[in-house]
Amino acid sequence: MDRQILHIDMNNYYASVESMYNPELKKNPLAVCGDPVNRHGIVLAKNELAKRFGVKTGEAIWEAKLKCPRLVIVPPQYSRYIRFSRLARRIYAEYSDRVEPFGLDENWVELTHCSRSDGEAVAEELRCRIRRDLGLTVSIGVSYNKIFAKLGSDMKKPDAVTVIRRDSFREKVWPLPVSDLLGVGPATTRKLGRIGIRTIGALANLEPVLLRKLFGVIGLMLHDFANGKDTSPVAIEGRELPIKSIGNSITAAHDLTHETEIRAVAQMLSESVAARLRDAGYLAGTIAVSLRDYQLYNFERQMPLAKPTQLAAELTEAASALLLANFREGQWIRSLGVRASNLIPAADMRQLSFLADELARESRLAFEQTMDSLRERYGGLIVRSGLSLMDRTLTEHSIKAENIIHPVAYGR
Repeated sequence: MDRQILHIDMNNYYASVESMYNPELKKNPLAVCGDPVNRHGIVLAKNELAKRFGVKTGEAIWEAKLKCPRLVIVPPQYSRYIRFSRLARRIYAEYSDRVEPFGLDENWVELTHCSRSDGEAVAEELRCRIRRDLGLTVSIGVSYNKIFAKLGSDMKKPDAVTVIRRDSFREKVWPLPVSDLLGVGPATTRKLGRIGIRTIGALANLEPVLLRKLFGVIGLMLHDFANGKDTSPVAIEGRELPIKSIGNSITAAHDLTHETEIRAVAQMLSESVAARLRDAGYLAGTIAVSLRDYQLYNFERQMPLAKPTQLAAELTEAASALLLANFREGQWIRSLGVRASNLIPAADMRQLSFLADELARESRLAFEQTMDSLRERYGGLIVRSGLSLMDRTLTEHSIKAENIIHPVAYGR
């Protein structure tokens, strides 16, 4: 018997949740947007009315307003979205123990070895239950692999079920634009377009040797996806893939032109990353930084740390050194990022030491854990460094609280 996998996509999720809290919003074109004061002013989500005016996710607020002058703008309320996401997963868990999140509003559910393995019937039941119990609509794809299930959930919206079967996927899938395939982003779409590949079918019939030459092993993976050969499992509920990295980035309130400004933002980001490492129980073996300037030039650099760490002071020192080594005089920096990788469980590294430097690190860890407790209780800005006070427009952020990590478990 074929595998039976559902991909459930909650339609216009952020906007739909906001309308539940304020029903008057349903009557208006609505967009959930970031904060324009802090240069995060882009559309994060929109409702169907806004969509009819051509409003797109990812565009600037001013662009959306040009298309739809009556557009109502609301800020994101992540605690609400997380709550409804958890409620939805509880419902999915009634049908299978294999429920794998793909962001807050999307999940794969595998039914293959469950008592109810009729994917289309279960999808229709879930579609009705989510509408009845949560007041939300979903689009559900049903197929024999995760990639086509995801594709099916995108094919018919809102509030619909689409089935893609092994014996007929070519007729349904191959005529679609290649950009509809999971893993084919804008850059890959452009590159494929330059060699005349514009549909999923054209990608499926391209010689794997050429794809390997153009994209490396990723090209072979995309070729498998286009031919329906994805065999990746749906994760068991509660057994998500291990964390590979922890990071934060920010678009600064104004362009950074001086070393002091870069150090201040690097410290703010590093403190957030260090706190997340401590929360998750990991030490970082590698630090990476990313930088984007006003001309949209960007790069990422990384280096191994002298010792695995979860100390903000050590992450800040390494991140600042990497950033400043690659900062050019006269460059205007628009956004920065700090990311910790090569993670090691902290429990595996605990050992008693009487060396002076290790005792100092233990003392520093206790100090930073105390700051974690204060920030958790009284807010992220209750304890701050002197450097962060030099320009409050850059550092008046509680990065850890403001940036929600969306669970994304799929990857290769």
